[in-house]
This record gives sequence, C-alpha cells and structure tokens, in this order.
Amino acid sequence: MNDEFAIHVRGLRKSYGAFEAVKGIDFEVRPGEVFGLLGPNGAGKTTTVEILEGLRPRSAGDVTVLAFDPDRQKQKLKDRIGVCLQATNLPDKITVQEAMKLFGAFYTRNVDGNALLKRLQLWEKKDAGYATLSGGQKQRLAIALALINDPQLLFLDEPTSGLDPQVRLEIRDLIEELRAEKRTIVMTTHYIEEAERLCDRVAIIDAGQIIASGSPRELQAKSANQAAIEIVFTQPWRGGALPSWPHAIQSTLSDDGRQIKVTSEHPARTLVEMVKWIDTQGIELDDVRLMRPTLEDVFIELTGKKLRD
Repeated sequence: MNDEFAIHVRGLRKSYGAFEAVKGIDFEVRPGEVFGLLGPNGAGKTTTVEILEGLRPRSAGDVTVLAFDPDRQKQKLKDRIGVCLQATNLPDKITVQEAMKLFGAFYTRNVDGNALLKRLQLWEKKDAGYATLSGGQKQRLAIALALINDPQLLFLDEPTSGLDPQVRLEIRDLIEELRAEKRTIVMTTHYIEEAERLCDRVAIIDAGQIIASGSPRELQAKSANQAAIEIVFTQPWRGGALPSWPHAIQSTLSDDGRQIKVTSEHPARTLVEMVKWIDTQGIELDDVRLMRPTLEDVFIELTGKKLRD
C-alpha cells in the first residue's frame, strides 16, 4: 500500500457487462489537497468516486484510499471519510438535530454536532423537519452529515449543483474553509469557475479515460489557445505598422485606432516590451487586459464538448 498519497489509483476499470464505464485510469491525490474530477455526463467520474468511497466494486486495478482497499476494508475506510452526494434525501419529518444524531451513530468517533450546526448556519433550524428546509439548507445539512465523524478525506459530488448563485458562493466559501483545515477533498463539479477557484489539481475524464491532469494553471498553459493582451488608448494611434514584439504571434489594431490586441506564447514578456514601446510613443493608456485561456477553453479543446453535455 502507498502511504504517500491519500488516494492512489492504478489501472482502475469498471465494466457493466460489455460496457466499460472506466477504462484503466491512473491518478493520485495528495494529503491536504483539493482534487477535482471534471467530465461531461456519462464520462465515468461518478462511477470512479463511488469506487473510491467503497460504494461500488471495481472490475480491475489497484486502489488505496487512506491506505485502505475500499473493496476489502469498507468499514475501516467509511469511519475515516465523509461523503456528500449530489442529492441527499432524508425522511420529510426527521429534524435536523435528529439527522445529526442518526448519522453520528454510524461512526466510532464524532465531533460536536451542535457546534457543526452553528458553523453551518443551521442552529436555528435544529428542530425543523427536513421537508421544510430550503435547497441551500439541505445542502449545508448534507455537508454537516459528511463532517460529523471529523473525516480526513471528504468526497463532494456536485456540491453546488442546482443551487442559486448566492448559495453556491456560501458553499464554496465553506469548501475553502475545509481546505484551510488541510482536509483532503475530492470533488466533482460542472462549474468550471468552481474548479479554477477551489482545486489544487484537476483530472479531465471523458469516455472512461483521464485525458489530462494537472493544476488549472498548468492545463491552461498547455492549451493551444494562446493568451491575449488587449491595450486600449485614450486617443487613436495612427503611427503606421505595429512593431514585432517578442513572442507575439499576431498583432492587430482596431479600425478606430484605439485598441491593440496581441496573442502571445509568453504574454508577460510580450507585455513588458509593449509597455516600453507605448512609453516611447507618448501614448496615454485607458485600459490593459491580459486574457488567458480558461479551463472551459481547455476542456472544450480536449473533449470537443461543453462540460454539461
């Protein structure tokens, strides 16, 4: 077993009859990092996560989670992990506090459930029935239930899916708090900006295979889509042809002469030289923008699909 990683996966496969949902993937998750699995519906990411959680047996491959085999050591593993599913459904009449006590009984160790409810802004709802909770309150309760055993490793499956923008921000802030506590987090998400903001590393999975992995910035740097620099002047520039700046691939001047757009392989270096040139020309700047490829651009480039396809 590999104790260096919180999760260690080699050659993971999962088949349903003749259909192979996961086709021999490899990856690791380091202790204390937030690791994102991105992929369109049906890509195999939920199947992968369920195997890691011990909810679904694998067909082949080696998997360790917190040094446990999720197939052979389910109970030991479940005592150390927290799981927040995309949809958590509880009986309508169970109260928030009753749900906390019920889930706490499943584990050999518990944190202070009341303190957890206060932290997640659910204390005033402790005696409320589950059916009366809003969507955001239900999701916060799902996270509270996943934290009741003080897990080392937390699985979050689409933690903000279907929530309004304000509640999504609240859940993201909570995930950042958990990250600051050095908990290991594995999350799936359909929101690219969520992965860019929260994840230390991501793996893009499509048709049961991991087709790229790394930090969001590393994946953006590998993209064939080049970074772009846009400079806007306060007055039109009519000085003729634009210079050839270092590392610039293409430079264009807008028809009104007030905007230059440059694509570059090394935008920071190009921008330094552009600023020097602007200074020698005595031009007054109105705005400067540096636009890198987004993770969405990378995803579409690699898969030919949008994330919600």
